[in-house]
Order: sequence, then structure tokens, then C-alpha cells
Amino acid sequence: MNADFFRLIKKKLLSAGLCRLDRGFTVVELLIVMGIIGTLASIAIPRFSSYQEKLKVTIAITDISVISKEIMAYELANSQYPNDLSELGLPNTTDPWGNPYQYTKVEGTPQGQLRKDRFMVPVNSDFDLYSMGPDGRSSTPFTAARSRDDIVRANDGGYIGTVENF
Repeated sequence: MNADFFRLIKKKLLSAGLCRLDRGFTVVELLIVMGIIGTLASIAIPRFSSYQEKLKVTIAITDISVISKEIMAYELANSQYPNDLSELGLPNTTDPWGNPYQYTKVEGTPQGQLRKDRFMVPVNSDFDLYSMGPDGRSSTPFTAARSRDDIVRANDGGYIGTVENF
């Protein structure tokens, strides 16, 4: 009885045009679905890229914080700051963009080679440590366009973040 009942229902649905025997999709239906997928992808990909960039900045901030602590521990043990990062056992430490972290000991460095804020005053009195950011370029003054995306240690470690937000 069940089989007869389902055949009768199917026959009624077919005659009313509510059911199709061919179970494929039309070209129009496929194009609509492809359009929806394309729209969703165009929204999602830029957001994903911005999250990736924020993650890289966060990693660089964390790295600079850790390296800074290593430098301070070295100074406590040796009564002087290292000349370069290789003295810490970190010779090829690179930022998330593949560029080496930049380190400059303030003592003995000419004033013109130190990082400076918008008032052209050095931002650290002990050492400079920074990443050149996504563009891989930098200048000593924070006001320079090529320095705006750098991730820096400033105020003797009181600030670690982007130059843009300093």
C-alpha cells in the first residue's frame, strides 16, 4: 500500500508541475550560485588579508619585546649592551616579513643614526630595536613616510608598537 500511495502522490505532483524527473541544475541556477560564491569570496579575502597583517604586527611586537628582555638580561650580566644581536645568540632573527630586526646600541652611535620622534629627539636612551615593517624600508625620523609602518621599541621599552600609533 505504501508504494501505491507514493506513486499516486508522485503522479499528482508531476501533473501539477511541482516535481521534475530530471534532477540536474539549469545554467541560470548554476550562474546564480557562482555569483553568490564570488560575492562572498570578494568580501572574505580582504578581511582575511587584514587579519593576517594584524597577526604579523602582533608577532613583531612580541618578538621585539622578547629580544628587548634578552638585551636587558645581557646588560645585567655584562654591564654593557651587546654590539649586535649575534652576541645574544640571535644572529639571523627575522621579522614576520622576512627582514632582519634592526638593533643599534645608543652609546657610541652618532646622533644622526638614532631613531627620532616628531620633535627630532631620540626615542631611546639605551638601545634602538625595531622591525622595518611590511615595506622593508625605514628612515631614522618617525615622521618619514617609509618609517610609518615600522614596529618599534620607544621610550626605553615603555612603548612597543607601530610608529603610526606612537
